[in-house]
Order: sequence, then C-alpha cells, then structure tokens
Amino acid sequence: MQIIEILKEAASLNASDIFIITGANLGFKVNGQLVQKEGDFLKPDTTKDLVYQIFDVAGIDVSDTRDVRKELDFSFSIAGVGRFRANIYRQRGSFSAVLRFVPFELPKADDIGIPEQVIDLAESKNGIVLITGAAGNGKSTTLACLIDHINSTRSGHIITIEDPIEFLHRHKKCIISQREINIDTNSYLDALRAVLRQSPDVILLGEMRDYETINVAMTAAETGQLVFSTLHTLGAANTIDRIIDVFPTSQQHQIRIQLSMVLKAVISQQLLPSVDGKLVPAFEIMTMNSAIRTMIREEKTHQIDAVIQASQGMETMDNSIVNMYRKGIITAETAIEFAYNPELMEKRVKLS
Repeated sequence: MQIIEILKEAASLNASDIFIITGANLGFKVNGQLVQKEGDFLKPDTTKDLVYQIFDVAGIDVSDTRDVRKELDFSFSIAGVGRFRANIYRQRGSFSAVLRFVPFELPKADDIGIPEQVIDLAESKNGIVLITGAAGNGKSTTLACLIDHINSTRSGHIITIEDPIEFLHRHKKCIISQREINIDTNSYLDALRAVLRQSPDVILLGEMRDYETINVAMTAAETGQLVFSTLHTLGAANTIDRIIDVFPTSQQHQIRIQLSMVLKAVISQQLLPSVDGKLVPAFEIMTMNSAIRTMIREEKTHQIDAVIQASQGMETMDNSIVNMYRKGIITAETAIEFAYNPELMEKRVKLS
C-alpha cells in the first residue's frame, strides 16, 4: 500500500480527511460522511509503514525512533495533488494518522457560500476579527479567503502564525510571511511577541489558545494592526465570554473594556449537509456597534443575540439556517438539527 496513491485518491474524491487507523479500513470523509474502503482491516505493520512513508514524503527524519513523539502535527505538499495537514498519533500502541486535504488553489468566496458581509471585514484597518465554530467547520478556509482578498486588493505585510500551515499564499499586492509552530517558531506566544517587530499590517493567528496569547493579540490590535484568529466556540456571546473567562477575575473588568475597544467582529460558522449531498456553510455575523460595546463592558453579553437579531448587516445563526431552508438548500430536519434553538426552529420551518 503506497501513501502517494492514497493521497491521490483522496484528492480525486475531494475528501476533506483521510483516516489511517489500525484495526479499521482505510477511510475518507467526503461531504461530511465517512466512507470506508472495502478490504482487510489495516494491520499495525501496515499503518506503521504508511506513517513512515508520510514522514519520508514530508522530509521528516525519524531515523532515531526515539525522536518520534506520540503526537505530531505537520503539513506537506504533493506536486500536482495538494497540501495535507497531518496528525500522527498512537492508539492502543500502534501508529495511526489523520490527514486533512487542502487544495493548492484557494477557493473563491462566492463559490463556497461565504457572504459578502464576511469578506467586507477584510477592508478593516485594525482591530480583531474572530472566526469561530467547531473543528472541521471551515474556519481555516474562511480565513484564507479573507487573507487572499487583502492580498489582492491592497499593499502591506501579512504575517500568518499557524500550527501547521494549511493554505499557501502567493505574494500579490502584499508580502506574506507564513510561520509554522515548531518549525519557524517555538510557540504562538513567542511568534506573536516577535511579530510586533516585523512591521506587520495584518496578522493571522491560527488559534487564540490561552490568556497570554489573547493578551498579546489584543495589544497588537491596539497598536494599529488588523488581527484575524479563531476560537472553538459557537455564537458571538459565548465567544466573548470565553475570552474574558480565561483571564484571572482581578483582570476581567479591564479586559472587558479592552475587548470592547479592539473587537471588530465575531463570525460563527457551521457546515451543514445540503439536499444535494454537499456541505454548505451557515454564518452568524456580529459586527461591533455602540450597543454591543456597552454590553461587553457592563457584563450584559446575554443580550447580544437580541441586538444581532435587530441590527441591519448582522445575522443570527438560526436566521441564516432558516433562510437556507426556505431557499431549498437544506432539509427541515437539517435546519432543526443544527439550530441553536431547535424547538423554535421546528416552529419556524413549519410556518415556512
């Protein structure tokens, strides 16, 4: 079994993920559904051989097996096929791997359903824009589209800090520096501290993981940079609460004030199965206004959903979902399953 052939098959299927797991069939995730190849289960020797082929293709020296960590993240490219984000790990003592397929060509925002209000955030000059949602819901793709829009429409220095690098960006109107954790820098925090001395105009931070990283990111936004990042949260109010809660209680009042000043927008997204078997994105869009800034400062984030509902240019997740249902893009069952408020969604689809 050759890893190159497996990767080519994944690309031909337009699979998002590849599963090489001992004791299971070779698996591909296509349009959100797991598809397992027929044949014998993968044996420990087979998965180990495939993992070592991945190391070889990626140029990772594992001649000393003691250097192979029990979990390892990295990315690599196959000419004419695409890029792959790999996570190598052990399960029940055997090697296993999950690879995410990332096409070389950046997707067009219109083609994949990213609304114009989201892409317009690329016109911001400073502040923090957060793209949130569960893992595997297209946050990296949305960020890549935003960075590409900036790269195509204005000049400047864009610095990305990723773990690992997914989409590769060409220099267009901007100069782009793409840094990868464990290869180009030791950590998000180290890279973010250094980035302020690298004359950035736009910073893409792959993930805001802890309060130190969040703190430095807010400082960067305060000094005039535009910062894009992600959080594994659902909904604008939850995202704001999550950021504030990572700080010690004694600092939370100051952080609320600081966040209310630097936050530009929170975009939450989910990928939903469409009626034709594809995955389509639904978006909650919250952009900052005076009412939301006041709610953040005064610990009234529970009221933010009502402001989103009532404000022009913003949209709640459930409104986005019900509009997709009314256009015939998704089924009523899907709308109810992915809604933040399933009971209310059930009533809304019946009235549609």
